[in-house]
Amino acid sequence: MKEDYREKIGKLVAELRASHGLTQAELAERLATSQSAINRIERGGQNISLETIARISDVLNAEILSVNDESKLNLRVHGGHTLHGEIETKTSKNAAVALLCASLLNKGKTILQRVARIEEVNRILEVLNSIGVKTRWLNEQNDLEIIRPKVLKLDDMDIEAAKRTRTIIMFLGPLLHQYKSFRLPFSGGCNLGKRTVEPHLVGLREFGMSVEAQDGTDYYQVDVKPREPSGPIILTERGDTTTENILMTAAMNEGETIIRNASPNYMVQDVCFFLQKLGVKIDGIGTTILRIRGVKNINKTVEYAVSEDPIEAMSFIAAGAITHSEITVKRAPIEFLELEMATLGEMGLNYELGPEYRSHNGETRLVDITIKKSQLHAAKDKLHALPFPGINQDNLPFMGLIATAAEGRTLVHDWAYENRAIYFTELSKLNARVEMVDPHRVYITGPTRWKPADVVAPPALRPSVVVLLAMLAAPGTSVLRDVYNINRGYEDFYQRLNSLGAKVETWREI
Repeated sequence: MKEDYREKIGKLVAELRASHGLTQAELAERLATSQSAINRIERGGQNISLETIARISDVLNAEILSVNDESKLNLRVHGGHTLHGEIETKTSKNAAVALLCASLLNKGKTILQRVARIEEVNRILEVLNSIGVKTRWLNEQNDLEIIRPKVLKLDDMDIEAAKRTRTIIMFLGPLLHQYKSFRLPFSGGCNLGKRTVEPHLVGLREFGMSVEAQDGTDYYQVDVKPREPSGPIILTERGDTTTENILMTAAMNEGETIIRNASPNYMVQDVCFFLQKLGVKIDGIGTTILRIRGVKNINKTVEYAVSEDPIEAMSFIAAGAITHSEITVKRAPIEFLELEMATLGEMGLNYELGPEYRSHNGETRLVDITIKKSQLHAAKDKLHALPFPGINQDNLPFMGLIATAAEGRTLVHDWAYENRAIYFTELSKLNARVEMVDPHRVYITGPTRWKPADVVAPPALRPSVVVLLAMLAAPGTSVLRDVYNINRGYEDFYQRLNSLGAKVETWREI
């Protein structure tokens, strides 16, 4: 190991030790070594093995060195602790990635304020940078500057980054009016069964786009012969990303575009508000019928603040409910949580809503929600999601988790995804009573007497978080392995849980 590398590691160890409020002697005691050894490490004067780095990482709850790209991040969860305090909801992951795609419409400077610094955002930034878009983080508030070139270098696209995110499909809309022919990799992301892109293609076809999956390849061939839609675009599936894709296409169509059965969900509304700042006229925001009158050329300096994430807010609400704790979730976007909270209230959840105020975007309604200790009982009707304003599909896993703490038997019906209900059975490893009816339905009987377990995280974001939150309730030490999917959608999640009194440590297998 080179001398300058030892110094870098030593400096990092010293900074992490100080941030934890430990002296060299206290760190040495936890590592069962001497203070002089710690002093030598921090000065860069000590040869340090990978085993020692791993032990220091565990004690300081931070990754010091990634051994290789295959090294998987794991969690050690010391459960059974009551949570307390306040937590502030961060901005929406789903809105952020859609807005990054929408920034391709603007030939001027775009500044997105308070963007979540998560893996899903990182993947899209890697793709944008590879095609010539300049991006830079401006400050600690996570404001992000985006400047695109006049001509995008689509042939230089980072294919591997593109394949790791479903968001890449939303490049189709912004590029439709700008390029007559290009290729786009197949989209990736969560493993939730087959996710068809056909609804996207049906809508975009109305603007003259044809998309074919080439035999023996892993990309779509896209060709465009621009035209005006012949009439209203009817979405046979009220999808969020489908609506966003067609919205972004309509933004550069000078005629009027009507979308029927559009999703009015939170991330779609964010895209609408952003497009309005670009000069696009949109009527019907928050409804299922949108009327859009676009502009042929967009070249503006524009700033937009991303709205808060209702799914993250529900994650913390579930954390409080499952651990029988009293916590306050601040800046919760109540418009997209009202039905969830009303349903949980019917199940006996005791909570208080503070007065409403506005998000930084001036549009989204926020409240502070205080979760109190409650005696929960099973839902009288099944728990199931519906398009907004129904219970959000991504909030249903957290509703099911809360049902594990409720007295009685609850039916959870996750009809939208082929396999996601199956992931509830992962909770049985922690002693939950979960009865599989079919790939879409489970019965959950509570209350659960949790036991710790060693579990590999499910290959999907929300089910992985559900298992983590259940581990918070299980007395003893649990292990959750390979949590990349959680990092795709949550920023500083483990540290923020710890700020509420949880005890979650990160570690890597060496």
